[in-house]
Amino acid sequence: MADDMKTMDGAHILCTALKAQGVEYMFGIVGIPVTEIAMAAQELGIRYIGMRNEQAASYGASIIGYMTRKPAVCLVVSGPGLVHALAGMSNAMENCWPMIVIGGSSEQDQEGMDAFQECPQVDIARPFSKYTARPNKTERIPFYVEKAVRFSTFGRPGPVYLDFPGNMINQNVLEKNISPFVVCPSPPVTLADPEKVRDAADLLYYAQKPLVIIGKGAAYSQAENSVRELVEGCKLPFLPTPMGKGVLPDDHPLCVAPARSKALQEADVIVLLGARLNWILHFGLPPRFNAKVKIIQIDIHAEQMGNNVQSAFSLVGDCSAIVQQINEVYGKMPGRFAFSTKSPWWKTLTSKVQANQQSVQQMIDDKSVPMNYFAAYDEIRSLLPKDCIIVSEGANTMDISRTMILNSLPRHRLDAGTYGTMGVGLGFVVAAAAWCKDHTPNKKVVSIQGDSAFGFSGMELETICRYKLPVIMIIMNNNGIYNGLDGESWESLQDMDLPLSLPPSCLTVDAHYERMIEAFGGKGYFVRTAAELKSSLTTALNSKDQISLINVMINPQAQRKPQDFFWLTKSKM
Repeated sequence: MADDMKTMDGAHILCTALKAQGVEYMFGIVGIPVTEIAMAAQELGIRYIGMRNEQAASYGASIIGYMTRKPAVCLVVSGPGLVHALAGMSNAMENCWPMIVIGGSSEQDQEGMDAFQECPQVDIARPFSKYTARPNKTERIPFYVEKAVRFSTFGRPGPVYLDFPGNMINQNVLEKNISPFVVCPSPPVTLADPEKVRDAADLLYYAQKPLVIIGKGAAYSQAENSVRELVEGCKLPFLPTPMGKGVLPDDHPLCVAPARSKALQEADVIVLLGARLNWILHFGLPPRFNAKVKIIQIDIHAEQMGNNVQSAFSLVGDCSAIVQQINEVYGKMPGRFAFSTKSPWWKTLTSKVQANQQSVQQMIDDKSVPMNYFAAYDEIRSLLPKDCIIVSEGANTMDISRTMILNSLPRHRLDAGTYGTMGVGLGFVVAAAAWCKDHTPNKKVVSIQGDSAFGFSGMELETICRYKLPVIMIIMNNNGIYNGLDGESWESLQDMDLPLSLPPSCLTVDAHYERMIEAFGGKGYFVRTAAELKSSLTTALNSKDQISLINVMINPQAQRKPQDFFWLTKSKM
């Protein structure tokens, strides 16, 4: 066939365009009309991971975007498939992570005829994405793919949606008529106004009680080197947000996370690095924050500046680049600015850190059976490699692990994030493990979930085993959501009308979740004591290719330690 008569179908045009943009991963569930897209992706070298639920697929694609700054694809069928994926789209939108959702849809010549799974998909996706489109011609697919990648990664990152009717996926068109496969460049690195940078540096220089808050935006921008130079060079106390953990190590001598409430309440100048003053940081308002605090806010998103609390200085741009601008200002001063670690502020923080650590130690030392969270986490923390990726979700499970399970490297803590989404865990695990298997095969991926969180997408255990992803699952099983029942209380209710008598937070007592992974060829452990936990985790860590699930029984009434303020603005029931 002459070159000018060669044809290509829509599925191959789409996947060729994705491959040209550097897309490595596609997560999804095949069916009418997208099966051909998944097959074309594999043919062209895009790694396809078939999931068991579109929600988990969308979560997996989104976390690849956070870890790598490059969007992955979530592939879904029409109608209900897209509706299920909205969970991951909304989560990515709130967390500012790039991802591309590709949905199949009913054929164009059947619109308005009640076609199979006919649905206004572009309209449905629009509130949860930065950009939505349905290509008007098969030949124009590369144009829309480049634009989708650009919208997803430029400025404040986020999800995008592309809709493909079934007839377009299978339509063959002449190659000579296909739009060029133009590659989207890397997002531009934007700097802040140099004069504002100098003024902000001057404000920080004269602070009496400075504090640096490191958000996941700093992690996403790969700002670890510039942040380290600022914090260590100036001897500034810092506080990481949950997914800002690891930008600097949690065990760093300048980290004041154990004194979180005291640091927020009394700081007079706060440098906010890629973090928002939302519910996680109590909106920046009293009594959690000093009413007179001055905030130096660094963020890629101009509209975020001054939200809830007016910033003293708003530095819009790339977090890493702007912190480096501040470092350059200090580097030009006659003497290097360094806040004294012997100051009253440091003494206050150090005292609070020590007091809180002593309080936690009391719970660590409690070795009663069933275990409390702190005693269990102490065993886990002592064994985990410093470079492992931690996926954590749950209520008490996640909140307590934020203080007990330390991170040493950036983008190695994956949890519910800004949206507080439960159910993300196993999608994150699959994606992180697939990426590690391809890029850093010796790195461990460890999931720590509550029993409730595990239940959202537990069948992804089959996905993990099918793709031979060597992960370690740890379920902190307290028989419920927040808390459950003990065996005696459970038995006392079994002859009653359970929908009326069983507490809403209760789940099955002593459920043997470890048996689920054994059904797919993995290894399960059921543990009640600290010694059993240590033994099973040691074995799991030393088993190179083994997929393991450790079901850890936790006292149903075990809680977190008393706090000055609840994590949420309103206390839980």
